[in-house]
Amino acid sequence: MSDAREAAGSPTRARFGLRTRLVLAFLLVAAVSAGTTATLTYREARNAILEQTQNTAVSSFRDQVANLAVGLPVDGAHLQRELRRIAGRGKPRAWYVFAEYGSVRVSSTSSPVSTVITPELRRAAHADPRGSFQRVVKGGDPYLTIAVPAVFATGHSYQSSGLTLYAVMPLNDEEANVRAMVTAARDGAVPGLAVALVPALLSARSVLRPVRELREAARSMGRGRLDTRIQAKGSDELADLARTFNESAGALERSVDELQRAESRARRFAADVSHELRTPLAGMLAVTELLDEDAGSLDRDTAAAVRLISVETGRLAVLVEDLMEISRFDARAAELHLDEVDIAETIRKTLHSRRWSDPADVVADLPDAIRARVDPRRFDVIVANLVGNALRHGAAPVTVRVSARTPGTGPAVLVMEVADSGPGISKEAMPHLFDRFYKADAARTRSEGSGLGLAITLENVRLHGGTVRAANAAGGGAVFTVELPLTTEGATS
Repeated sequence: MSDAREAAGSPTRARFGLRTRLVLAFLLVAAVSAGTTATLTYREARNAILEQTQNTAVSSFRDQVANLAVGLPVDGAHLQRELRRIAGRGKPRAWYVFAEYGSVRVSSTSSPVSTVITPELRRAAHADPRGSFQRVVKGGDPYLTIAVPAVFATGHSYQSSGLTLYAVMPLNDEEANVRAMVTAARDGAVPGLAVALVPALLSARSVLRPVRELREAARSMGRGRLDTRIQAKGSDELADLARTFNESAGALERSVDELQRAESRARRFAADVSHELRTPLAGMLAVTELLDEDAGSLDRDTAAAVRLISVETGRLAVLVEDLMEISRFDARAAELHLDEVDIAETIRKTLHSRRWSDPADVVADLPDAIRARVDPRRFDVIVANLVGNALRHGAAPVTVRVSARTPGTGPAVLVMEVADSGPGISKEAMPHLFDRFYKADAARTRSEGSGLGLAITLENVRLHGGTVRAANAAGGGAVFTVELPLTTEGATS
């Protein structure tokens, strides 16, 4: 149930657990690697394709221009024929050739000028007698444009003739090849990622197996199985973690065993001491009762000493009984002897036997006709400890209220409240009220209580299958609330 609630309450963690993150990381690395490789390959292949085409075209066009036989001044008709001849010999494919000479514009096409040729290319051609080239995209189509001026040799130098030829070659075929490469790279990446998923899952499984084993081992130890160990395989970090877990578990098991043995010895010692003290205490109590009866005939100092011995012996007897009761709870030997009783009548008997019948001290709000199955002796201890604690540490009057409540779901419960008129419980003392030997006022090393009353109350309430809690009332004073099922089936602590 706890696992189901945990999974249902954490959908994000379920969707993006360690396995998912490992697989995604593996696929991300594979995708980045494939993308980087594809990008570098695409760039290098694209440059190689375009440069090969460009070098071939530029070299061939320069040779054609160098062999051009045109007289000056230029004859337009003759020049057009030469341009068409050059265009037909274009490499690696046919060109569109244009010529500019002063105001004369001639081409191998029906249009004498080209919108693809840029002013930058014209300036570069006039500056360099070897000519220049440029890749241009026009209307979404790529072109290679080449400009070569026609020159003639004069000794050891070249003289411009004023005639410049331009070649325009579409690069659609090269771009189609590049796009085909991109498509092939993209189509190949998807199967590559699918193939990468297999080692990703295998790697995630190999990593998560020891993690799952560690989780199960931790849960097993949490359930009290301190002998749980993990089989450590290999020499990697996960194997080191498994060995560290085993070492820690072994040390914890040894420590817990030693603590349990020490606790068992302490409980046995307390039980043995309490048991051994009962017999001499019984004799001491009998003697002090006789001395109390004769104290009136003694002198004042002797009578005071006798009464002090009697009081302290009584306190010692209470402490011994409390220690024996706690020992029975610790040994899980405490038992319930249930009987159906009238709760109001049972509480009145408790108050009367402790001589708490004065309304100035204790006010009882006890409606009749509330019956419950409880252990009368243990219920008497619960009431007596709570009322006695309220009188000692709170202030009179102390109010005892009883009611029966039926929650919206579940069985009916008996509710008993014991409220005092004192200053309430301090924030520091609240978490420790039911601890053994705890006293809210550390300065009071001696008091009427043993420090075990509320701890015994808690154990008795638990034995009945109920709960007890403490709080401060809104108008002041402390309130202890006990809730017991009205149909207790009986239990053994």
